[in-house]
Amino acid sequence: MLRKGSELLKGDREVLLDLDYGGVAQTTDSYGSLQNGSFIPPRYLSAAAAGEDVDGDDPIYVHCNPRSNQPLPQQGNYFRDGRTKIDFVLVWEIRSRRKRRGKGKVTSEEGETAPTEENSRSERRKAQLAQWREKFVQNLESAGLLMEEEQTANEKKTIHFLKLSAPWDVLVFYAEELCVRAPLQAQPNLDLNTSARVLKRLCIPNVMMESVPNRPLDYYTCAFRKSKMNRFLGCDNHETYFTNTQRHRIVYEILARTVYGKRKRAEVGVDRLVNEGVYTAAFPLHEGPFQLPRNEIRPDELNQRQILYHYWARWCKWYKYQPLDHIREYFGEKIAFYFAWLGFYTAWLLPAAVVGTLVFVSGVMSMGTNTPAKEICDSGASYLMCPLCNTCKAWNMSEICTMAKLGYLFDHPGTVLFSVFMSFWAVTFLEYWKRKMATLAHHWDCMDFHEEEERPRPEFAAMAPTMEPNPVTGVKEPYFPEKTRLSRMFTGSMVIIMMLCVVMIFLVTVVMCRGIISVMMFHTGSPVLRTEAGTIANISGSIVNLGLILLMGRVYTALAEQLTKWEMHRTQTQYDNAFIFKVFIFQFVNFYSSPFYVAFFKGRFVGYPTNYGTLFGMRNEDCGPGGCLIELAEQLFIIMVGKQLINNIQEFIIPKVKAWRQKRTLAKVLGGKASHEPQRWEEDYQLVECEGLFEEYLEMVLQFGFITIFVAAFPLAPLFALLNNWVEIRLDAHKFAGEYRRPVAERAQNIGVWFNILEALSHLSVIANAFLIAFTSDFLPRLLYQYKFDNNLNGYINSTLAYAPLNYTEYPMCRYKAYRDNNGNYSLFYWELLAVRLGFIIAFEHAVFFVLRAIDWIVPDVPESLELKIKRERYLAKQALAENQEALLVSRGRGATPATPGTSSPVNVAE
Repeated sequence: MLRKGSELLKGDREVLLDLDYGGVAQTTDSYGSLQNGSFIPPRYLSAAAAGEDVDGDDPIYVHCNPRSNQPLPQQGNYFRDGRTKIDFVLVWEIRSRRKRRGKGKVTSEEGETAPTEENSRSERRKAQLAQWREKFVQNLESAGLLMEEEQTANEKKTIHFLKLSAPWDVLVFYAEELCVRAPLQAQPNLDLNTSARVLKRLCIPNVMMESVPNRPLDYYTCAFRKSKMNRFLGCDNHETYFTNTQRHRIVYEILARTVYGKRKRAEVGVDRLVNEGVYTAAFPLHEGPFQLPRNEIRPDELNQRQILYHYWARWCKWYKYQPLDHIREYFGEKIAFYFAWLGFYTAWLLPAAVVGTLVFVSGVMSMGTNTPAKEICDSGASYLMCPLCNTCKAWNMSEICTMAKLGYLFDHPGTVLFSVFMSFWAVTFLEYWKRKMATLAHHWDCMDFHEEEERPRPEFAAMAPTMEPNPVTGVKEPYFPEKTRLSRMFTGSMVIIMMLCVVMIFLVTVVMCRGIISVMMFHTGSPVLRTEAGTIANISGSIVNLGLILLMGRVYTALAEQLTKWEMHRTQTQYDNAFIFKVFIFQFVNFYSSPFYVAFFKGRFVGYPTNYGTLFGMRNEDCGPGGCLIELAEQLFIIMVGKQLINNIQEFIIPKVKAWRQKRTLAKVLGGKASHEPQRWEEDYQLVECEGLFEEYLEMVLQFGFITIFVAAFPLAPLFALLNNWVEIRLDAHKFAGEYRRPVAERAQNIGVWFNILEALSHLSVIANAFLIAFTSDFLPRLLYQYKFDNNLNGYINSTLAYAPLNYTEYPMCRYKAYRDNNGNYSLFYWELLAVRLGFIIAFEHAVFFVLRAIDWIVPDVPESLELKIKRERYLAKQALAENQEALLVSRGRGATPATPGTSSPVNVAE
């Protein structure tokens, strides 16, 4: 039964801010009064519903159909009256009490089981949850929300759905408080797609372009003001003035502020209620089904979700532009920025992938011209190499002919040029993304957005030991001493260091495992296995390393979450930044430690005959026959591509498994009701809860590190990244449009702290590529040899090999790869080469960073056309919100004295 709630709509601000509020409606109507340092708004409800009947049996529901007692047919996301929009849904499950007899159970005369000591605690907990729920609902009523309940039940369980709706007056008040942007003047939708403009100028058909119906209009906007409402476009239509996204954002704000318990415990907000188990879910509804209707309808008649699914999430749209305006309209700016960044990043990967593929193909085509490889293959028994282990035998260098040829694919002049190209690509990509980010931020009305004074996190509120006044609002809030937090953060950093040490231990374990496998392969006696022992060991070790990386990543993410909670960060932003920092630092070391070892440390501490370096009694690893770059390429391929495949499989399967479990739970409750058609709130409850964008960003940022830091060794990395991202966009789009519950739309100006991480990786990539070319690649040794001795590299292999010292008696006069004399001392060529390497690093870094600063200076962060648009919008906002506007209009209408200099003339902002 529904009933009127106008009396309960009084005192809404007291409910939201006074944590001692007990759900009793206030009787005064004092506009502008203060309580706890907070503003008290006017009362919301008009007298339109004054003639409604009151049913005193149910204190929860608000009547929304005063003209008729018969419910209208259900049409979309509405109450039973067919007119009141559903903005949010709260769900809770209650297990039905069954008559049971047995040990520890006592059955009352009415047939109910009386609680004993064994179940009294559970019963008290259930009673507490019910009390919180009832008080929360009463306070929501007092805050002005309309509500209606639905139930789905069987003999074991009842699922309650509480539908919430915000009336017009509530929306108006919170729109002003939350600084919702309101339209002043319509303007044509701007073409923000750079590639589309370039193709149009070149008169090239653009197959990526597609007309998506119902594109949201673009407006000049300003912050909403109730007193200036008549100056905003569409203010007369109360049903459509606020978008569904704005409505559920406002309702979520009320849910997050409403209290349900005691002041001292700061029991506030729906998030904490969900964490406590009072509610099992809280979510806004999707606009409807995502499947296309069976009967033919016009594209502009599809709902927003169907448009996103049909024009964005389907696999056949892999080559089409993303409808970013539609994504932002439906999911909010935070999610839209993620997909905008992912699409922009993927588009920039296309030229990198093309250049990398051409470099790899050029290496394949020029393999026959590799003079050093020819010398190795034609050497026969000329170069007797020293044993690779203490129990191994000497071997001829001609045995590694195949690996020497393959090594040229990853270590030729083209790969060096490609690493230079990718260093410029990384810094240029981020500069142009800043321009794109600024354009989108203004286009989506969030350039001037600053997050409001954030409320304490629910977990923080629950665990904070004291209450202190907020320095901004003056309201007492949970407080945690800063010194204690810093000490906990220091302790947490020690745990992080210990975990990083564990990663290093695993790395040493993998290195020793590779050495053992190499020795085992060599002792088999097979010529093939003996020649390929290093390759087999490297591939096996990389697979083991990938498994350890994924396992440690799971363990550490859970540990980092607990550490971050223990540190007691006050706001969600502080919590997120601390959590992201912890996980990224660990994952950076976790994923990149092994490639860094192969690129910069492997083969550096081998020593020479009679003076070999050892680790736990085993000789230190040396680079394989093809050099360290080919081993680095093998590792990158296995770790990067293997991780992408595993993640994509998980993203495809796990949501479907979770959704199947949810549907199975609801199906058990529905039972044999075959004729029951699921309502929208029931269908959405079966979907998977959206877990945010952290995992999505982390995966892409780690990929960005792979294709920039180590690209000199793996020119095909951008190609594999491009192929993965095409799949990733559609997987994520399908999850958000079809498998996730609709998340609460969040505003954002950019991609947050992830941009800072990308900038750090791009700068690190410049340094890493400089060292990779200088010390790991053979590019500089060949260049110096060509300059000093022979331009065609004849005799180059012999120059890279040293003779074993005279006191090495096992295989006298055997050769090993080093620039040393017969006594084991470094030769003059080594020192000349070291000077060239250091000079190259300095020149490379200075050149790239100089170009970076030049690009930063030449390419402004805000496009010139956007600056003009911003000025125009500010001018319109000033005209629309000017306090003396009405006085000017009246005075000029009467022929009064002309306006003083500097006063703007009135404009019709509604045109």
